[in-house]
Amino acid sequence: MNTVLAPAAVQDIAELRQLYFDVYGHGYPVPLGSDPAVMRRLITDGSAHWLTARTDRGGLVGSAVVQTDPGSRVGKLVGLAVHPGHRGGGLASVLTGAVCEEAFGSGRLDSVYATVRVVTEGPQHVVLRNGFRPLGLMPNAVEVEGCESLALFARYADGVLERRAPVERVPERLAALLSAASSGVGIGFGTPEPIATRPALPSAAGAEPIELIAASSFVRRRFLERVPDAGDRFFPLHTPNAVLVAADGRFEAYADLDPVANSCALIAVHPRPAAVSGALEALISVVTRAGADYTETLLPLADTEALEVFLASGFVPSAVYPAMRRVGDRFHDYVVLSRTSRQIDFRTTAVSALLQPYLSAYLSAWTATYLPLHEVSR
Repeated sequence: MNTVLAPAAVQDIAELRQLYFDVYGHGYPVPLGSDPAVMRRLITDGSAHWLTARTDRGGLVGSAVVQTDPGSRVGKLVGLAVHPGHRGGGLASVLTGAVCEEAFGSGRLDSVYATVRVVTEGPQHVVLRNGFRPLGLMPNAVEVEGCESLALFARYADGVLERRAPVERVPERLAALLSAASSGVGIGFGTPEPIATRPALPSAAGAEPIELIAASSFVRRRFLERVPDAGDRFFPLHTPNAVLVAADGRFEAYADLDPVANSCALIAVHPRPAAVSGALEALISVVTRAGADYTETLLPLADTEALEVFLASGFVPSAVYPAMRRVGDRFHDYVVLSRTSRQIDFRTTAVSALLQPYLSAYLSAWTATYLPLHEVSR
């Protein structure tokens, strides 16, 4: 059956909600597919490229969106859905290719990323066929049909990867991840000088308490006041709705808490990321009590001090995003570090051959973080 692609319109919202329900049931953790107000905004305010697919009889059978963050020139492929009765004909790949071509055609994006479920290999092959490259694996990252892991992929505009700023030295625990990325992305990371990561910090019993403030409007205003430099707020397509404050006032950590997905993104720390040194255990305890079993943060590959602080507190290198941020005419690499309070179970994870090196890298880093050397050597 032939399908016709067209931009989403406000009058499509009811059918789109039904499509996402048919595909995901009640488990879809993104308001794009369930909240009419969010859907209307994305369709009308110019912040997204949204394509729908209809049959020649008019039935809506597919949807794909690239959300954009113009300030960062980074987009995200989200909301890819094909009705169960129309799978197997390549529609997901057609939608993905078309919406990405439209997004890059605007000239306002340097890269588009996608976080792909790994319960089956199908979604991985869809993005790979459309020019996306694998960047890493994030275990327990989202609650969909139970706790699931996600794979990170990105597609780049022409010439972006050739203009990366070099990084000379990185913490030793990033070596396996960067090795996987060198082959998976097809680029080099030079020959960085390894830096031995300090031993993991013990549980911070008796540490200064952390206070959580979850008043979203106040948090957004405070965030802009305390972190006025846009470069220090670099976490595309995330807006803080909570702030975690040290009782002694030495830092404020801004977070995007998502109770539906059971996840938390640490967006920025004032006055600097390394200020949370010695307090991350207490901070994670507060985040976990707030309903987030998974926490991630995004740090520049060049920020050795901050990377060492998070690595020493149980965060595991999960993904690398080369050329993520443009500064002048150069592009800077970033690293995703994650931590989960749930047991990690890869038995239901379908990892394609191109993701296998990232799985091995994660397991290696997790072992180095959580298993004493003498236990591993037995």
